[in-house]
Amino acid sequence: MKTFRSLAAFALVAVLAAGVFAEEKKADKVVSGPQAGEKLAGPFHPLNCNGPAAGEKNCLYCQNGDNPVAMVFAREATPEVVKLIKRLDEVAAKNKGADMGGFVVFLNDKEGLDKELTKGAEQNKLQKVILAVDNPAGPKGYKVAKEADVTVVLYVEHTAKVNYTFRKGELNDKAIDAIVADVPKILPSK
Repeated sequence: MKTFRSLAAFALVAVLAAGVFAEEKKADKVVSGPQAGEKLAGPFHPLNCNGPAAGEKNCLYCQNGDNPVAMVFAREATPEVVKLIKRLDEVAAKNKGADMGGFVVFLNDKEGLDKELTKGAEQNKLQKVILAVDNPAGPKGYKVAKEADVTVVLYVEHTAKVNYTFRKGELNDKAIDAIVADVPKILPSK
């Protein structure tokens, strides 16, 4: 009987410890950008590096209107971010009938970044995704967390439907697949 009580007590401690660990992991999660169900903060004007307003400060929020949009805030053009951009461009091109748009705003004040992004857009033959540059804090009201390396928001009618946030090094192929798999949540039902 004593052994059973010891085992039961051990099991209870293990369950409680697992719960505390899970809560710590939740608390460690970065919250960045508009969350699912929230309205976007409104117009902002980053420097566009490709597309119809290349070389100008242009409101991509305004340009896309109520259409479905993949909006990304990134700190750097890492290989994973480039892979995400290419995948989102493919998805947006496939859904041009829904007028799906996409843009990636690099929150970085690195000199010459706009020229690098223009070159990258040309090399990768981007059709639908616009690359842009804004200040490191991000656009006012969008609440982009400092510790967020990449924030992805899928929205339609200026309302966020899906939000993914990644710390430095967390964006990977599995995460990119999950983002792309969620795109139908912003597309019109067939």
